[in-house]
Amino acid sequence: MDYRRIIPCLDVKDGRLVKGIHFVDIQDVGDPAENGQAYSQAGADELVFLDITASLEKRKTMLEAVKRTVERIDIPLTVGGGIGSCQDIEALFEAGVSKASINTAAVKRPELVQEAAQEFGGERITVAIDTRQSKKFPSGFEVVIYGGTKGASIDAVQWAQKVENMGAGSILPTSMDADGTQQGYDISMTRALADAVSVPVIASGGAGKLEHLYEAIVDGHADAVLVASIAHYGTFSIRQMKEYLQEKGLPVRL
Repeated sequence: MDYRRIIPCLDVKDGRLVKGIHFVDIQDVGDPAENGQAYSQAGADELVFLDITASLEKRKTMLEAVKRTVERIDIPLTVGGGIGSCQDIEALFEAGVSKASINTAAVKRPELVQEAAQEFGGERITVAIDTRQSKKFPSGFEVVIYGGTKGASIDAVQWAQKVENMGAGSILPTSMDADGTQQGYDISMTRALADAVSVPVIASGGAGKLEHLYEAIVDGHADAVLVASIAHYGTFSIRQMKEYLQEKGLPVRL
């Protein structure tokens, strides 16, 4: 059975859990380890921990906050932000992390994806792709890097295909346009990437209603959905999200 996964996202800045809109207007919403534990106990399938300013600030991931989170959960944790080498990934895995998510570093040096996949196994390597709408590119979407502050002049769909060919085991595309708006995922972008690759795609950026989760999977062809605002602010519980999807006929782990 291929279950559809609900994955809360812990955006972390200076060791604190935060949430923004369009990657800016950052608000403090608590402690990542505490929230991670609550989501783990509530039935989340996995967690994603993103050190959102690490690349921009040219520093490594905050391992201390990662370790505190790992200690309090019993579900897989993916960590991204500030990863620039296989040594960085190894340090995360030694801390108990399940998967590493590479974004800016992969764009700057694509060979890193291949090296990491060969060393650790592609199933443990996720490539995060931040996108924004742009008519200059064949797919209509450009890759952005450094926490959304810089365009990479790369077509998002072509980049997804390239990193899959280099061994990435999953792809996490986030729409900068939809991020934090709670108006729904960017379905056309998610579907464009999902239809272009054969590895799992995790929809991210914009969930505000239960219907949005269903749309991301059915219309956006995503294998899993990342949630932040609707989980952090208590709009819906993980169970409510899963029961809704189950009622709609999608397989979930309750």
